[in-house]
Amino acid sequence: MLKTRIIPLEETGSTNDAVREQHPAHGDVVTAEWQRAGRGQKGNGWESERGRNLLFSLYLTPLFLPCQEQFRLSQATALALTDALAEHGITARIKWPNDIYAGDRKIAGILIENSVGMNGTLLDSVIGIGLNVNQTVFVSDAPNPTSMKRETGRDFDRNAVLDAFLRAFGKRYAALEAGDRETVASDYAAKLYRLGEWHPYRDAGGVFRGRIVRVEPDGELLVERDSGEIRGYLFKQIEFIVEGR
Repeated sequence: MLKTRIIPLEETGSTNDAVREQHPAHGDVVTAEWQRAGRGQKGNGWESERGRNLLFSLYLTPLFLPCQEQFRLSQATALALTDALAEHGITARIKWPNDIYAGDRKIAGILIENSVGMNGTLLDSVIGIGLNVNQTVFVSDAPNPTSMKRETGRDFDRNAVLDAFLRAFGKRYAALEAGDRETVASDYAAKLYRLGEWHPYRDAGGVFRGRIVRVEPDGELLVERDSGEIRGYLFKQIEFIVEGR
């Protein structure tokens, strides 16, 4: 299990930046009540009402993991979030590559920033997570947000939710470290949003109907088009068209 030191901040620019400023050790976590410049995927901002949600970054030194397998860390993190949400009565799925959805609404986002060592292994990783806990009103142009309170109608103890995530992540990370990549990969596939279902997507060629076939070990998404052709997509090469967005 990870030995975690929690470093609470009232506010910061970004917890991913702040954790590196703390001269962190493996397993350290920086939390913030509010971020002035929280980052999401694709350079998007992350909206969060002060003191209502979980904003935190976890620092790791996963020296055992080759850089070509860095997607495994993304899988383990996403699964730990779904594990923690399930512990609190919320069924969640993973929208490739690592957004967390309750139904068709986004409840959490992950931003992982890795450094690669000279030997081709991951030198260190900063895992930034924004989990909507008790916020119910969203005022940004985020297209389809939700929160734990929105899904259940009740408030949650944010420290208890963080503890649940860290316990779950510790187990998922230990599996990776022990070489059990297949369990992590199969559990990720079982939680994958829209796996095997026909839905509209958009790529550089426009809108099409397709179904997710699988995710490759390097994170490439394989999608079958209605023509029968199977194409592979990397991050930012395909857009999910979700109702309400």
